[in-house]
Amino acid sequence: MTVVVAVSDNRESHHAFVAAIAEAKRLGTDLVVVNIGDRELQEDGTDTSGVKVTVAKHRKGDAAEVVIDEVVKCDAQRLVIGLKRRTPVGKVLLGSVSQRLLLNSPVPVLAVKLPAEELSSTALSEMRGGIPRVTG
Repeated sequence: MTVVVAVSDNRESHHAFVAAIAEAKRLGTDLVVVNIGDRELQEDGTDTSGVKVTVAKHRKGDAAEVVIDEVVKCDAQRLVIGLKRRTPVGKVLLGSVSQRLLLNSPVPVLAVKLPAEELSSTALSEMRGGIPRVTG
């Protein structure tokens, strides 16, 4: 068994990669990285000790299908993905690979969001209900 992580060339993917390493350590298994972006994930300074990390051969095609195929091929026990915060209109117009992976994955999915401190202030204000300011 293995953990599969879908990555692209963005901050969400880096956080998903770090979470996937932790998940592989927790499950005592290896990690397969599926790159669905145009550039390789930069893993500079990321501690991968204790986990065998394999990068799947880059394939062209529908990103969600490529990832699901790799999950099946590896007999994975978990899929890890990074999520972007989008407005409902953005999801309709652009579609969502993440949404398709969540709905179609044959294994449980660990969905990783950016930490609040890495979100732009406009992203926080666009969220339904906003984020309340807590003062001490």
